[in-house]
Amino acid sequence: MATVRTYPWVRHFLGTPTGHVVHLRRGRLAHEGVGQAFWFRPTTSVLSEVPVDDQELPVFFHAATADHQDVTVQAGVTYRYVDPVTVSQRLDFAVDPHDGSTSTAGRDQVTAIVGRLAQSHATDLLATLTLADAMTAGVPRVRALLVDALPADPRLAATGIAVLGVQVLAVRPEKDVERALQTPAREHVQAEADRATYERRALAVERERTIAENELASQIELATRRERLVEQEGANARREAQEKAAAALVDTRASVERSRLTTEAKAAQVREVGAAEATAEQARMEVYARAGQETLRALALRDAARSLPSVQHLTVTPDLLTGVLGTLVGGAGSVVTAGGAGTTARTER
Repeated sequence: MATVRTYPWVRHFLGTPTGHVVHLRRGRLAHEGVGQAFWFRPTTSVLSEVPVDDQELPVFFHAATADHQDVTVQAGVTYRYVDPVTVSQRLDFAVDPHDGSTSTAGRDQVTAIVGRLAQSHATDLLATLTLADAMTAGVPRVRALLVDALPADPRLAATGIAVLGVQVLAVRPEKDVERALQTPAREHVQAEADRATYERRALAVERERTIAENELASQIELATRRERLVEQEGANARREAQEKAAAALVDTRASVERSRLTTEAKAAQVREVGAAEATAEQARMEVYARAGQETLRALALRDAARSLPSVQHLTVTPDLLTGVLGTLVGGAGSVVTAGGAGTTARTER
């Protein structure tokens, strides 16, 4: 937007980099171009500022298809003022010389012209298409038509307007029709989602079954190994018991053999001792047989004396001494009897 500064009886105009100004003084061209700066008198000057940058125009309109269905077209047109002088002569882009404000009438005229042309061409094309075709191929076909038709329009060329590009964003039916058309697709998507859910569940069940089978197989393998372990432990226990029994049998046999050998040794010793004692006894009997009675009696007294108590005091009377001497001297068959008359013996322990 240009800037107009007010001074007494004169004004100063300062243009912009995107505005092409046309200054007419008393009907004649005084200044023209982009970014102009000049002095002028408001009573004799007419100013117009035409934008030279790209302009974006959104277009929104309704059309009817061949099967009498209403559709909405949403598009956008990019254009530029390629001949600002012609545009300033054909359209109203006047600038107020007092405050620098620009009229919007020219922009509104361009919007109306471009919008009607785009709607006219698109409506003619959609009238030949069914709703299904418009929904599937309406956007590229409408865009191709407008790209060819708008730049070649003679009115736009005569006005100094060049169409740079056309964008068709959507061709949509009414909400109820669009919802009805979306139902099969939604059902198909839902069916695909259900199928994916079922497949996921089936896969989860299959994986769970696989896991359960693996766990069962592991349990079976553990049970088999445990059974083998029990069998091996039983075999080891039996072998150990057999080895212990064999060792005990060997020990028993050795003990019995030792007892037998000991018994035989003791028996042999007893036999030898008995034989020696018998031999000694026999020899003693032979000595006794050859000895006289007095000798035997003396031996008997000696043996008896060994079992008698100790005699601390012995009193020998003449009668006892006479009898003993008589026995020793004469003694055929006389027997000394202790405790006769006139003989006393006292023993003390």
